[in-house]
Amino acid sequence: MERGLDTTVRRNRHKVFKAIAELAYTSTNLVDDMEALPYKLCNMDSPESWENIYRERAVVRERARLALGMSLRPENQPVHVSQGVEESNVAEKYYEPPLMQVIPSACNACPENMYIVSDQCMGCVAHPCVEICPRGAISMVNGKSHIDQDKCIKCGKCHDVCPYDAISHKRRPCADACGVGAIVSDELGRADIDRTACVSCGQCMVHCPFGAIADKSQIFQLIRAMQSGRKIIAEVAPAFAGQFGDATPAQIKTALKQLGFFDVYEVAIGADIGCMAEAKHYVEKVATGELPFLLTSCCPSWSFLAKLFFPETISSISRELTPMVATARIIKKEFPDAGIVFIGPCASKKLEASRRTVRSDVDFVITFEELLGIFDAKGIDPATVEPLDEFNDATGAARGYGCAGGVASAIEECIKTYYPDVVVNIEHAESLEECKKILTLAKAGLKKGCLIEGMACPGGCVAGAGTNLAIKTAAQKVAAFQKDAKAAIPTEDVLKKLDED
Repeated sequence: MERGLDTTVRRNRHKVFKAIAELAYTSTNLVDDMEALPYKLCNMDSPESWENIYRERAVVRERARLALGMSLRPENQPVHVSQGVEESNVAEKYYEPPLMQVIPSACNACPENMYIVSDQCMGCVAHPCVEICPRGAISMVNGKSHIDQDKCIKCGKCHDVCPYDAISHKRRPCADACGVGAIVSDELGRADIDRTACVSCGQCMVHCPFGAIADKSQIFQLIRAMQSGRKIIAEVAPAFAGQFGDATPAQIKTALKQLGFFDVYEVAIGADIGCMAEAKHYVEKVATGELPFLLTSCCPSWSFLAKLFFPETISSISRELTPMVATARIIKKEFPDAGIVFIGPCASKKLEASRRTVRSDVDFVITFEELLGIFDAKGIDPATVEPLDEFNDATGAARGYGCAGGVASAIEECIKTYYPDVVVNIEHAESLEECKKILTLAKAGLKKGCLIEGMACPGGCVAGAGTNLAIKTAAQKVAAFQKDAKAAIPTEDVLKKLDED
């Protein structure tokens, strides 16, 4: 679906995020309020999304559990929607697998792969669909083409040859969006996720027109942490520009402080360190022939894809800290007892933060979409806030990490500036399907000497599953934020520090 459209699915998700945030701020009896939530959010007189109020409430119940960081309830056991909620009524809770889940009551059991004849069939005399079918699966019935699904081998030749575009190819949108084939079916024909293949990019979630796929959230626990009196510091990914209406970056920073954050940092600070470090790595390891190529590591789904499906490439994946982790460590040097929340565009950062090696650095991960729910729960509109504090920390190169090609471009600029004698060969892939293609070529030895940037989402971070804005518009906003940076690329001081380390 087109990102940025205000669809019923998006509105439903927002209502739940806002409601869960409101519970964190106002509830005095969480169990009772959780049980009442579906009745509060669903209009009994006119169900907005489903054929009846009972199904609508069933879907809200499961969304609410996920928004509280809990798993879905089993379908074959009597479990209250609030069961286990006290375990989530805490100021710290890590994401537990599975992160992405299919809500059974919301899944439409869409056809996995089927060609059907629509009412646009004209019953033409030539009937090329009949002639071209290699299995005799198409015949003329009552003057119209008919496909025998038991004989059809899904080759699509009939679809390609029909002069009226009357044969439709039906596929699951979630499966089409998944570049690793992780969407399968359960025994009732509903979508299910193969945990051995899923890399938690979240593209299935944003492409399901029924809103049947959702991920877990930490918004409730984050609010509890801020209420506890502990210093909670936000680090904001570069793709945040434009994600909150007409709010400027300075307004967003000020609004976050009004929300209760002790301070707000740009994740691009860590990206500045990362692009210099990876430039140095490329020069020392790839340009010398020690490594065949270098894979960037800032997109967790991309690096997980490489490790899972192309283990031969593991030694070529950059060992540098991702910008999220690098920035968190910078913050914790100054505020060792603070809690760190990464605010970003994607679900896969939740996957990264759940790793034991990262847990001590990043305490919470929420998306722009989830943050919007918190803002609304507190009645804060960033676009109307008087800006008191601007972002003046990162370079334009680092801010460019928010768009596809930005990581490789930043590293390339650093190499050209600080290692002018080294020729750098840049490749980048966006979408898991394209990432698999380029890794296949690299594995075959056809990308020697290359710096390869991979992004799981088509368009890069601005296309992440937790964004609020149309991808093209978001990319333009990030580009404008880049131009406002105090410097184009990191200074030589960063490189000297890396040499010392």
